[in-house]
Amino acid sequence: MKTKLLYSILRVLAIQVIVLSLVACGGVAEESAVDGGEENVFSVDEVLEMVAKENDVTRTLYTKAIVGKGKLQGMKFDEDWRKDDVEAGPLPALFLRGVATSIRKSPVPLGLYLGSDHPVNKANKFEGKQAALFEEIKKDQKPQYFYDEEQKLHTAMFADLASAGACVSCHNAHPQTTKSDWKLGDVMGATTWQYPKDSLSYKETVAVLNSYSKGTIDIYMEYLDEIAAFKASEKPEIGDKWPADGNYLPTAEVFLDSVRKLASYETMNKLLAMK
Repeated sequence: MKTKLLYSILRVLAIQVIVLSLVACGGVAEESAVDGGEENVFSVDEVLEMVAKENDVTRTLYTKAIVGKGKLQGMKFDEDWRKDDVEAGPLPALFLRGVATSIRKSPVPLGLYLGSDHPVNKANKFEGKQAALFEEIKKDQKPQYFYDEEQKLHTAMFADLASAGACVSCHNAHPQTTKSDWKLGDVMGATTWQYPKDSLSYKETVAVLNSYSKGTIDIYMEYLDEIAAFKASEKPEIGDKWPADGNYLPTAEVFLDSVRKLASYETMNKLLAMK
C-alpha cells in the first residue's frame, strides 16, 4: 500500500538523519551508531529528555500551525474525530494519544501518556506520587524524574503548557471540564514518559527517537486518510502548503521535515555531548 511504503521511507530517513549527522560531525563511529556499542551509554533521564523535546516541538507545531490556523480556515477538530459521522481531525491531546498508541505497538518499551489534576477524561487524573510531583511542576515547570517501584519503570514528567488559544478555549468550554478559567501559559498537565532500563546504548536511543517519529507519522497519516474519506466537508488541499496560506494541509513528508528542522539539531547536540 502507498501509506505503508511512505511510512517505511520516512522511518529510514528519520534514522539516517540522526546517525549520519553524528558520523559526519565525528561524534561516533558508524559501527557504534548502528550497532549500539557498549561504550556509548546514556542515562534514561537524558534519553527521555531528548524524546520529550521532540514531542514539545511536534505538538506545538501541530497545535499552532495545524489546529489553530486550520480552525481559521474552517477546518474542524473533534474528540470524536474517528467516528464515521464526524468529519474532523484530532485535537492536540488526541494527537498525542495516537502517538502513544503507535509506540505501544512497537517493540520499543517506551511508555507515554498525558495526565493532569484537572483532566477532561477522569482516567487521566494524577494520583499518589505523580500528583505530588505535579504540584512541584506547576510551581517551577521543571521536569520530575523518579523510579516507579510498582511498575518497575523509570519515569519522567514534563510540564504541558497551554501554548495556544485552541487549547484554552477547548478545555474551558468542554462539558466535562472541572476547570474553566485556563489561560495561555498555564501548566495544564504533564507529559509522562517511562522506560524499564536505567541506561541506553546509541542503538536503543535511536530506536526510542524513531519510535516517537513513527508514532507522529502514524497519527498524522491517519488524519490525512480521514480527510480523504470526507463526504460532506470541504477537503483541504494536501501538498507543501500550510493552513496559514489557506485551505491547505502539509503532506506527512513536509510535516515531518518541519519537525526535524526545529528539533533534530538540539537532539544531535545532546547526543554528541553525551558521547
